Amino acid sequence: MDGFDNVTQIGSCRSEALPGTVVPVTFLRVLLVDSHTMLTDALTVQLSTTTDLWVVGSATPDDPRLLDMVRTLRPDVVTTEIGSATVATGGMLRKLHAAYPPAQLVVLTGSHDCAHAVAAARAGAAAWVSKESSLAHLLEVLRGVPLGYAFYPPRQLGVVLRELRDDVRRARDCSARLDVLSQREREVLRHMVDGMPVHRIALESVVSTSTVRTHVRSILTKLGVRSRLEAVSVARAAGLRPVAD
Repeated sequence: MDGFDNVTQIGSCRSEALPGTVVPVTFLRVLLVDSHTMLTDALTVQLSTTTDLWVVGSATPDDPRLLDMVRTLRPDVVTTEIGSATVATGGMLRKLHAAYPPAQLVVLTGSHDCAHAVAAARAGAAAWVSKESSLAHLLEVLRGVPLGYAFYPPRQLGVVLRELRDDVRRARDCSARLDVLSQREREVLRHMVDGMPVHRIALESVVSTSTVRTHVRSILTKLGVRSRLEAVSVARAAGLRPVAD
């Protein structure tokens, strides 16, 4: 979409309801992301017939301007396809969320893979919509997610809920393991999760490298692990995430 950065940000327009009376008309702003431009073009035409939805733009997932478009256009809803792997799925959705956190994410896909659905839910997708669905269902989803509703098909929903419950249980168990760490050790562990080497942690904490190494050894002992990688795995399971995430 050329010149997207020059689009005027308008969340509503004004229309005449009665002579002399002006009332605001609010639109839900939708950004369509898909590698098939024929699909986004067709959806743009279909959605333009509604009175409450406005397609502010479309892009392919590999468009280098995509994240800038999200930041500039500030959509209420972003529909997007997913990557070929669960890691790609989560990574894509997290980047879209980070670009404009208020936007609701809707996965529009031809996949029925439950693992991808779980990855999407973990990354914050509010809905999982099959490309085989009707336009009426898509409209229901687009209008529902800004209201806080979530939409996952029954085939994926059971798996998603089970995995998210397990995530909560694992996080609770791992969080309890972190309770044995001192405040300083927690800070060092958080830096380890961010991938910082010892000398960087020392600079950030304003202590010597030998002090940091002492903290690292204590962390490994208290968590009952044998390497920094295992310690980071425990920390991430407890909910600690790298700053980049």
